Amino acid sequence: MKINIITFFLLFLANVSLRANEPDSAYVFSYTCGKNNNTAGLNFAWSVDRENWHAIGPEFRFLASDFGTWGGQKKMFDPFLFQDNDGLWHCLWTLNVDVQQFAHAASTDLYNWKRQSYPEVVEAGNVANIEVAFDEQNKVYTITWINEINGTEKIFKTNTNDFKTYSEPEVASEADRLNLRETVRIDGEEQTGMINKLSWKEIDALIKWNEWSRFHEQQRADNTSLDAERFKDLKTVEAEITVLPGKSKAISDMLIGIFFEDINYAADGGLYAELVQNRGFEYQLSDRKGSDPTWNAKKVWSLSGEGASFSIDSVSPIHTNNKHFAVLDIEKSGAALVNDGFNGISIKQGEKYNFSVFAKVLDEAKNNLRVALVDENGEVLTEVKTKSFTGDWKKLEAQLTATKTTAKAKLQVIPQDAGKVALDMISLFPENTFKNRKNGLRADLAQTIADMKPRFVRFPGGCVAHGDGLENIYHWNNTVGPLEARVPQRNIWNYHQSAGLGYFEYFQFCEDIDAEPVPVLAAGVPCQNSSCGGHGQQGGIPMCDMGDYIQEMLDLIEWANGDKTTEWGKVRAEAGHPEPFNLKYIGIGNEDLITDVFEERFTMIYDAVRVKYPEITVIGTVGPFYTGTDYVEGWELATKLEVPMVDEHYYQPPGWFIHNQDYYDRYDRSKSKVYLGEYAAHLPGRPNNIETALSEALYLTAVERNADVVTMTSYAPLLAKEGFTQWNPDLIYFNNEEVHPTVGYYVQKLYGNNAGDSYIPSEIKLSDNSEAVKKRVAISVVKDSKTNDLVVKLVNLLPAEVDADIDFSGFEISGSEAVLSVLKGKPDSKTAKPVESKISVSENFDYTLPAYSFSVIRIKHQ
Repeated sequence: MKINIITFFLLFLANVSLRANEPDSAYVFSYTCGKNNNTAGLNFAWSVDRENWHAIGPEFRFLASDFGTWGGQKKMFDPFLFQDNDGLWHCLWTLNVDVQQFAHAASTDLYNWKRQSYPEVVEAGNVANIEVAFDEQNKVYTITWINEINGTEKIFKTNTNDFKTYSEPEVASEADRLNLRETVRIDGEEQTGMINKLSWKEIDALIKWNEWSRFHEQQRADNTSLDAERFKDLKTVEAEITVLPGKSKAISDMLIGIFFEDINYAADGGLYAELVQNRGFEYQLSDRKGSDPTWNAKKVWSLSGEGASFSIDSVSPIHTNNKHFAVLDIEKSGAALVNDGFNGISIKQGEKYNFSVFAKVLDEAKNNLRVALVDENGEVLTEVKTKSFTGDWKKLEAQLTATKTTAKAKLQVIPQDAGKVALDMISLFPENTFKNRKNGLRADLAQTIADMKPRFVRFPGGCVAHGDGLENIYHWNNTVGPLEARVPQRNIWNYHQSAGLGYFEYFQFCEDIDAEPVPVLAAGVPCQNSSCGGHGQQGGIPMCDMGDYIQEMLDLIEWANGDKTTEWGKVRAEAGHPEPFNLKYIGIGNEDLITDVFEERFTMIYDAVRVKYPEITVIGTVGPFYTGTDYVEGWELATKLEVPMVDEHYYQPPGWFIHNQDYYDRYDRSKSKVYLGEYAAHLPGRPNNIETALSEALYLTAVERNADVVTMTSYAPLLAKEGFTQWNPDLIYFNNEEVHPTVGYYVQKLYGNNAGDSYIPSEIKLSDNSEAVKKRVAISVVKDSKTNDLVVKLVNLLPAEVDADIDFSGFEISGSEAVLSVLKGKPDSKTAKPVESKISVSENFDYTLPAYSFSVIRIKHQ
């Protein structure tokens, strides 16, 4: 792995003294400066005399706390650092305010840290001013801390010999405390921490780690704003490209896919074609953590007219999973229950819309409904009457045809007679859904996705899958079956999930676009950034419940692949799909914190799936970054368990993608395959423009070169509703009427529509051999065995043209016609689109790469 090479490089430098007169040893002061709302992490300073201290950084974070949610947590207080008799460093620290746990991590070198653990040691109050003492005779560590509850302080202690298991905490005294912390001045400020003596070689390694990290940050910050000065003398670059057919290799034909996460209103109000918001009256204050007092069962519903009242009831619902429903008490007919949709209901003249509702009367009479769509001025655009209903829940259906186009229609449901009426699951779908599926997807948005020709779809999300705390974990079996029986829940991105777009709809969509389904399920732990239920991933599903949870995963595979006579295969068949979906992949976990809690549960799940369904490819997780503790520990776990594939994630600036094109060249081909499940280029302000898109295109040429080990990739996030985004950039933006693909979308589409299953290496010689130029010109050549076509992808991230002489000797392509697609523009362009044309090519042909461009040449090959 890359981290090992970096470590070797640093250790090598640490052994090469650049100065002749250096001390054999010096002192290191470990502390946290407390800045950035106490998220500054572990800082170091060094001194030869314990008086004059030199910060390494300054304030460089050698260890960060990963406890709790982003923003108000992930804090570190009073770190206690010591080295054991085996040379292993241990750091313990106090966590966020009023947390009944402390943190522990270990390291051999003070900059590569192992996994963190957070034992719970008290029932109330905090765990402050931690100290550790070692009993040499009994080989036991005694940890003491101060606990404060309502202004009263007590000292407690616990014992351990491995920092994994701890004795029952007991009351201690001041005599048990060592009080080893000292206060020193660093850069004019007093800091409190620990002093340890280290060899200069060890201190020098810390200094070089900081220097390398800062250099790496400079590379990451590289962007086109520097091009005017950097390339001020650059003229047209000449390139000689030679394709080497004798060295071709097989690569994955699954490389380009999509990752769907229900973020930015991607599902309800987005891809899911339902036009009625809060159709089941199940919105709750907790969906938005109480931040919106109007977010309740009546959200977006109102009552129009006089002589009527509107309330919410939960007695005798349609189904216990959807407890709430509307009650209209009508004294005089004419009052209407009105729904505003998702910021309006978009309808088109001449289009048909399918209405449905569950209704019953709550008195002796019977009733029926008039259903209408009206514009902003109240003009009726279409209306229809339903059949009558009585005292039992009855599903009513009707169809409306729009007589006018508007983006701001409202739905009116009008009881025709006086009396009490109960209504639930009030729904309006366009008849024209994608592939005309019932309970289907928005046609234009789904088609835009399908046009990418993705080979797989990962769903229902990353953070959404493992949820905000244990109670919010996404359970697949809550999202299949009749809509009224599905279980809605809070979305981790702080809105509501109706579960209308559930596992059946995801699998059906995959089948409709000829993509492999890749469901992702929690690994028995919630999101490490959870804001409720234990400050993040500090605890998993109780071990006594893990058997049931594992069975839930096995049931998913039976539901997807089992015969219709099996228990879960029957559920699938009853939904309208008697044939199996032929599931091949399943993701377990999502960029998780790799802890003992995670490892124990992941291993149980993985072993169970492997035993019962050995044909299923399990995709593990190696954290949210391309380096660091979770990445290293995740890979070590995957290697130990022989997990067939792991899911890597990284969101980085364009500079990272430019300077890391060799990232996968060094990967061990005998270990797990890689699914690059989430990535994107991020600039300040988070635009999706030519610069970000071309940096991704540039990097994908390297990924394609390494597609023997990287078998799948997906940009993230996929969808975002304009005005309702929690994350930028995204691949496809949309509103109720239009779909707006981004520049990055066209890069993904060009790769998806021009994929191959054989990689053909090439050599490129440039007239300018400077590193800055060489890193910004890239080529990838693949062959598609299904069509026998050759595909040449050329990226130019320079402000100058590149005149290329391309040598295809060894291929019979003389006089062949090729399709040329070119995406180009100024770096800040957000509107660039590819332009397609026809060109003639031969075994040697010339092509000029425009400045800031991505060109794809698809050649018909005999």
